[in-house]
Amino acid sequence: MSSKTFLDAARALLGERGLTTDPDLVGPWLTDWRGRFTGRALALASPVSTAQVADLVKLCGEHGVPIVPQGGNSGMCGGATPDAGGEAILLSLRRMNTVRSLDAGAKRIVCEAGVILQTLHDTVAGTGLRFPLTLGGKGSATVGGLVSTNAGGTQVLRHGSMREQVLGLEAVLADGSIFTALVPLKKDNRGWDLKQLLIGSEGTLGIVTAATLRLVPEVAERVVIWAGVPSLEGARDLLLHCEDAAGPALEGFEVIAQSTLDDVVKHIPGARAPLAGRHAWHTLIELVADNAGAAALPQMAQAMLEDALGKGLLQDAVVAANETQAEAFWTLRDSIAPAEREKGPAVQHDISVAVEAMPRFVTTVVPVIERDWPGTEAVAFGHLGDGNVHFHVIAPPGVDPLAWHAGDGKAISAQVYDLVSQWGGSISAEHGIGQLKVGELGRLGDPVHLALLRQVKHALDPRGLLNPGKLVPPADTASHMLAPKAASL
Repeated sequence: MSSKTFLDAARALLGERGLTTDPDLVGPWLTDWRGRFTGRALALASPVSTAQVADLVKLCGEHGVPIVPQGGNSGMCGGATPDAGGEAILLSLRRMNTVRSLDAGAKRIVCEAGVILQTLHDTVAGTGLRFPLTLGGKGSATVGGLVSTNAGGTQVLRHGSMREQVLGLEAVLADGSIFTALVPLKKDNRGWDLKQLLIGSEGTLGIVTAATLRLVPEVAERVVIWAGVPSLEGARDLLLHCEDAAGPALEGFEVIAQSTLDDVVKHIPGARAPLAGRHAWHTLIELVADNAGAAALPQMAQAMLEDALGKGLLQDAVVAANETQAEAFWTLRDSIAPAEREKGPAVQHDISVAVEAMPRFVTTVVPVIERDWPGTEAVAFGHLGDGNVHFHVIAPPGVDPLAWHAGDGKAISAQVYDLVSQWGGSISAEHGIGQLKVGELGRLGDPVHLALLRQVKHALDPRGLLNPGKLVPPADTASHMLAPKAASL
């Protein structure tokens, strides 16, 4: 059947607002957030209900039309961008933005896939509860996208990634059937927990349409601390001290190198470093308490810091005097990416190794990359307590961005991933695989792991119509990959 026949049927199903081929309306959603990937699409579909999604998926199956699901288009790996073929339909979940229910007593909320994270936070505010996941893109990231990529963020240390927040799930499968498991059960031994299979699957196994999410008590008191330490190993020692002293009150522990902080201070008009002196590494620590522990939190934080100073675990520290200063500290952390962009193109890697090994990994690998690629600057920052840092390599000044990304940038990433694999780590800690890393996963992944991925994909999507080319490497990926420089130490 012709594409016109399909589009006419899809338009009849979704209505004029629900389907468009207008290039001016479709165009902005064909390029990923980083600007690394641009594709083409047959049309942009915007259903308003799970039933419409199911009917559209059935229609796509009848016509053999691939489907690329998309939330806020704020992903980091091109997972929501169609390929250049122009045969796929881009399925936007943004019109499905209803909060179906909020049960404060049960501490849970049911949201459709298009609900924006900031809207979710605002909806819960005032109920005595909060949703315990946040990230820099909270103004555009959607619930469906967060579930599909198993997003992380700055609160994973205490609350876990998105996988830990999902109590129930609703999704449309490749045949158009609706998987409904929104009712959370504390105990359920009816076989596999199938919602966990869909979380983090990047739309390759099913299209998430709604989720039941857990809520936790709102923060009644918080203490935000900026501390300088002599090394990343010292930051790890301080982290262990804070975990022992603060227990579950420790919600965030971020690390930033002095050179990275310098770039951020230059980037933000009027900004200044929290500490007067310079330190090899800086840590951003957040302690929180609900009503029950609010009164004791400041004293506990003070004792924790005094003990750390007495043991030589930090060189200097400052406690935010108020909420404005606390937010200013976090603004410094959240501005690393835009400050980096001012310096030029870079290749970004969200990697993880064993938590205890991360300081040694960074201090070992940074000089290797800078030695092998003269003129580059390797930087690491982020969630030390999770064994996950953002490991970025900034290009030498004056390079052509597109040419550098396609040449040296690609080879640098391959070398970084080789080194991560040698250390027993993961090439994707929280951003997913998408199309950016699918080749590297095929090159470096354990054969048994890759075989299982392909078998599951074939079982649930035998025709390969759901988000093709993402996450699951084809069987012959490794033979087509660029050979990196030797990953020698």
